[in-house]
Amino acid sequence: MLLNSIIANMSLVLFFIGLWGLLVIRRTLIVMLMSIEIMLLALSTMFVNASSILDDITGQLVALFILTVAAAESAMGLAIMISYYRLTGSIELNSITTLKG
Repeated sequence: MLLNSIIANMSLVLFFIGLWGLLVIRRTLIVMLMSIEIMLLALSTMFVNASSILDDITGQLVALFILTVAAAESAMGLAIMISYYRLTGSIELNSITTLKG
C-alpha cells in the first residue's frame, strides 16, 4: 500500500510539473511539447497504479491508449515545429500568428 501511495504522489508531482511548464514557461514550442508529454505520462502512470490497486486491466488499457495518443501528438507537434522553424527561423512563440490559415 505504501508503494501505491508513493507512485500516486510521484504521478501527481509530475503532472503539476508538466502543468506548470505548460502554463508558466511558454517560451518555445519544445518546452510546451515536453510539458504535455510529462502530463500524459503522469496520467498514464496513475491509471496503471489504479489498475494495480483495483486488480483490473482496464486502467492498463487506458494507459496504453494514452501512450498512443501521446506518440501521435508528439509526431504532429514536431511536424508543426519543423514547418514553423522553416518559416520563421526560430521556434519562439512570440510570433506564432504566422501559421494562421
